[in-house]
Amino acid sequence: MNRYQLEQMKDGVKEQLKIENENLSKMYLDSKTTMEARQEQQKIVKDLDERFEGIKNKIKEIDDREAQQIAFKNKNKNLGNSEKDIKINAKAELIRNVMAGKEVTKEIKNVLGDGDALGGGNKILPTTMTNELLYEPMSKNPLRGISTMTNITNLEIPKIIFSLDDDDFLDSDSASAKELNADGANVSFDRNKFKVFCDITETVLKGTETNLVQVVDAGLQSGLAKKEKKVAFESNNPTEMSFYKKSTGSGNPFLIKAIEGDTLFEAIINCLADLEDDYSENASIVMRKVDYFKIIKTLANGNTSLYTAQPEQVLGAPVIYCDLATMPVVGDFRYSHFNYDLDMFYDRDKNVKTGIESFVLTAYLDHKIKMKSAFRLAAVKSVTP
Repeated sequence: MNRYQLEQMKDGVKEQLKIENENLSKMYLDSKTTMEARQEQQKIVKDLDERFEGIKNKIKEIDDREAQQIAFKNKNKNLGNSEKDIKINAKAELIRNVMAGKEVTKEIKNVLGDGDALGGGNKILPTTMTNELLYEPMSKNPLRGISTMTNITNLEIPKIIFSLDDDDFLDSDSASAKELNADGANVSFDRNKFKVFCDITETVLKGTETNLVQVVDAGLQSGLAKKEKKVAFESNNPTEMSFYKKSTGSGNPFLIKAIEGDTLFEAIINCLADLEDDYSENASIVMRKVDYFKIIKTLANGNTSLYTAQPEQVLGAPVIYCDLATMPVVGDFRYSHFNYDLDMFYDRDKNVKTGIESFVLTAYLDHKIKMKSAFRLAAVKSVTP
């Protein structure tokens, strides 16, 4: 029912309410009326009054919604008419509504994606924000440039993406073939829940749309990237998501094969040499920057020209720096796969001690090393006294 129809209904009920109120007043003046009759007339008046107020509230809801839409459009005009400006404004409105405990409007959700789908999920993060948090290049997880990133529910994929009709892709004696036989040809991703808290001061919250969105985006992206990096290189209590997951069997101490060398440089070269051809062609080296410069210092032996050489020229494969890679990981990082399962959820939280409020993001992450044989760990031989 539109506003015009509601206004007509309100006018009709208002007129009827006026007549019934007059009838009730006359009944009080007429000594012949009974208490039962007056009570019945009171019920009629009360019912009409409740209907009148209900219709008024419905009209007010429509007016408020239209006013909000006009204000939203006006803000977009002040920002600019480009798609980027409109999305920034919508993201800022979403953040402010969340921090104020208000419901995010359908107009904002439509701008940011999946407006209809989000109708039943009040706190699901819109598609635009999810994609930008996962795939924008400003993240600080160095693996994002070389690992696979997806956002798929109940993801299950084959470890090797192709085979030949008349022969197996892999030699039956290779490490990859043995791994497939032992662990299966498919990998299924799990759901590991965690939260990211982005603190927002009142000055930022009341500031410009651009600054607010930049602060929240940077905080959430940094939080997601830090979690991704931490689970992939956890060494103290490594899980299946870590390259450093320990082996329970005898021999190699890690699930991923460790290759030793007298020096770290030699260990990395040995790792590259030990990889199967299909992995070595796309191999990268993830290591700490401090370890790389120690190698350079040793190799240079006073010759400064080596410091200007590209790491790939020195070690034979592209080098990616990661401060958590305490033991260099060498391999084809296409077989390192991060997946965010289900939709991300937003909420708010307040630190009662500091008074600072946080925009809270809940996500479900898993990191799978699809083929452990695609990687090697570079280890320096322990010196026996």
